[in-house]
Amino acid sequence: MSTSTVTPPARPAGKPAAPHWFLRRILWPLRNLWRSLTSMRTALVLLFLLALAAIPGALLPQRELNEQKTLQYIDSRGTVGEWMDRLQLFDVFSSVWFTAIYVLLFVSLVGCLTPRMIEHAKSLRAKPVAAPRNLGRLPRHETFTVDGAPDEIAERITGRLGGWRRVTAERTLPDGTRVVEVSAEKGYLREFGNLVFHVALLGILVAIALGKVYGYEGTRSLVADGEQGLCNTSTAVYDSFRAGSLVDGTDLSPFCFKVDDFSATFLPNGQPSMYNAEVSYTDSVGAGVPTDWKHTSIKVNEPLRLAGDRVYVLGNGYAPTFTVTFPNGQKRTQTVLFIPEEMATMLSSGAARFDTPAGMYPDEDERRNNQIALQGIFAPTAEFTGSGGKLLQSASPIPKKPAVAIDVYKGDTGLDTGRPQNVYQLDSDLMHQGRLKREARVNLEQGQSHTLADGTIVTFDGYKRWVSVQVSHDPTQKWVLVFAVSMLVGLLVSLLVRRRRLWARLVEMDVVEDVPGVDNPGKRRTVVEIAGLARTDQAGWGEGFSDQAAALVGNDAGRRVRGL
Repeated sequence: MSTSTVTPPARPAGKPAAPHWFLRRILWPLRNLWRSLTSMRTALVLLFLLALAAIPGALLPQRELNEQKTLQYIDSRGTVGEWMDRLQLFDVFSSVWFTAIYVLLFVSLVGCLTPRMIEHAKSLRAKPVAAPRNLGRLPRHETFTVDGAPDEIAERITGRLGGWRRVTAERTLPDGTRVVEVSAEKGYLREFGNLVFHVALLGILVAIALGKVYGYEGTRSLVADGEQGLCNTSTAVYDSFRAGSLVDGTDLSPFCFKVDDFSATFLPNGQPSMYNAEVSYTDSVGAGVPTDWKHTSIKVNEPLRLAGDRVYVLGNGYAPTFTVTFPNGQKRTQTVLFIPEEMATMLSSGAARFDTPAGMYPDEDERRNNQIALQGIFAPTAEFTGSGGKLLQSASPIPKKPAVAIDVYKGDTGLDTGRPQNVYQLDSDLMHQGRLKREARVNLEQGQSHTLADGTIVTFDGYKRWVSVQVSHDPTQKWVLVFAVSMLVGLLVSLLVRRRRLWARLVEMDVVEDVPGVDNPGKRRTVVEIAGLARTDQAGWGEGFSDQAAALVGNDAGRRVRGL
């Protein structure tokens, strides 16, 4: 019985084995993708895309800042607005595509900077590069013949290269000639400044991201009468509150403040020139009771900094005061916020709701049918136009002649329905259903009243100012400032520091001078070659290299060469 062995065909000589499919289809493409992502060119492209992606956030209303205005913008543009909303153009800074660019930029900078930092650390420990064989081929080159020994001249050169990293080497040629070479480098701070700039940029990205996660912003409108205040103890005290994903509202900075007075100055064209809010504040909130009140002012770009938070004044307006006297003689008074419709004249609109006094109508249905509601406009400086002079306009934002034009309604105002309502407008559904009926339309100046058919009196008592304040908490704000300053310093260092290399080769030679009548055995001289190389064209020596090289080998003891 015989056996046979099958021998695989031999691979042709010189032909390498094909790489494994895992290397070709997965590992190598991933490696190439990582190299492309971590290149400085990609980082610059991503930085440009990030700036480009932030443009819609500056031009379009954002839902997190003003949801009502955003919804109105979407409704006014129909299908286009709906598609813009689907593309997250009204939630730019929390959108998927903006976050993707942000994360990719972060990864690109980390992958780009890490090897550069390692390489720079190695270069700091390395010795200056040895002198090239042919110094005459370098862009800057000078040759001198100097009296003295190579050791003496080399020591003189190194002494005058202040601030340079330098090293001296000595060797002997086959013919016994001594050669001393000096290698020097400077400008390591250039790369260090470049790294500081990019690391600070990375730090800003991280700080902003952490600020969004751990920060919060809350807005509230307060009447500037010294009575209505805000205590930063719960998210429920704000009209709107936006917090980071790691903020649950239970550990807010405890402080309280109230607006005592507000004043505004305007230019002749009605444009505001300065705001000033007088506030009382305290960070002593013991057992929930504010104590130790202090006083200060909040102006434009001058927020109140309190307990690590900042309090800004965002907007302002007028709050008319109305008194409703019911037929039984009982009164209800409200100061309600009116929203400016025309910023140049501060013509404002708003609404007020008044419930009937307790016990006046024992029957609940009858009580709801006798509630009073007001809706209309307020003019700081009244100007009546139109047919009959009954159309109210405002001539100026300065309150010289305040007046209101209001519709007075009677019926169910929806106060006890449990359904949320717009505080600045009455519910139109109640009007269409006939549950809220208009009883009168009147113009009232300050102090004037109007009496309804059932004896109810509506009086316009006057006005107060209101301000919209924002409480902002950003725990990384100081770090953003530190990184921004570091970016500027790093950029200046990278632009001002010049990266240069310089070599000097000193070759010993003996020259015998024959002087008549003098026994001169000979005088030692040295041939000195000096060459310079700049890392970039901007770091070049210009036309002064020859003078600087001559000064290096000159005989003026202790002289330092300028420009090196």
